[in-house]
Amino acid sequence: MARRPGRKAAAVSLAPSHEAFLEMLVAERGASLNTLDAYRRDLCDLDAFLNGRGVRLPEAAAEDLRAYLSQLAEAGMAPRTTARRLSSLRQYYHFLFTEGHRGDDPALKLESPRQGRSLPKVLEEQEVERLLAAAQEGKTPEGLRLNLLLELLYATGLRISELISLPYAAVARDPQVLIVRGKGGRERMVPLNESAGEALSAYKAVRGHFLRRPGQDRWLFPSRSANGHLTRHRVGQLLKELAVKAGISPSKVSPHVLRHAFASHLLAHGADLRSVQQMLGHADISTTQIYTHVLDERLRSLVRSHHPLARAFKGEGQDG
Repeated sequence: MARRPGRKAAAVSLAPSHEAFLEMLVAERGASLNTLDAYRRDLCDLDAFLNGRGVRLPEAAAEDLRAYLSQLAEAGMAPRTTARRLSSLRQYYHFLFTEGHRGDDPALKLESPRQGRSLPKVLEEQEVERLLAAAQEGKTPEGLRLNLLLELLYATGLRISELISLPYAAVARDPQVLIVRGKGGRERMVPLNESAGEALSAYKAVRGHFLRRPGQDRWLFPSRSANGHLTRHRVGQLLKELAVKAGISPSKVSPHVLRHAFASHLLAHGADLRSVQQMLGHADISTTQIYTHVLDERLRSLVRSHHPLARAFKGEGQDG
């Protein structure tokens, strides 16, 4: 029975001459053991496929490699995984060519599979409201801190790295606008709404509870971590615990999902794309435009699920 491309091939070993390619990855690129294992599996899988065609791995032609990629697609392999396989074999055949083991590079003109840009995951407004309601129940210092974390993520769309590293000086005077230093050192102004302002005032009254050692005072969210402030991992844990309390699947909630919710909900309520771009700190507006696609998909889903004509057409299709 022929071996199906894409299955695990760790048990297959490569010829010593092929191992030279892997040795190059270590010597010249400092590849890790996990990276080497991934390359070895990719080449072993291709080797098994080529053996079925009576072709040796170093002698494959471009049409052999195209047939291999086609088989991966037919087997249902995700475009992203296929692209990684293609990257492995491109580097392997480029190595053979540059080292003089063959006179051409058969992978040079192979086309990468189209991956299609995935839409960001977004919470519904009602789900965010449930998260906010659950967070507002906490009156301990930890509860007030979590409430502010949630309010700021949803009210400002800050990246989690920007949020946890906010200096206390940024909010010391009860600002209506945050000055945020984002990617590339670029600064931007992000307005605070009334709810976030109230959460900030409540947290500031108990912030001293988290000041345990020197050097922490500069941060808005001090903690016992090595860098003196909350870590992104800890914030993620807190949000997932809050999701359980709010009756929402923890897998749906993360700091980045709340950033997506901030942007898509603003656009849904009529905010202009350029303003959302500025608040998110996107250098290119094309990055922000992905949220318009989210809205388009939600509208299409709404029509498919609830429009009477859509139900009628669906019924006709079932009868036919």
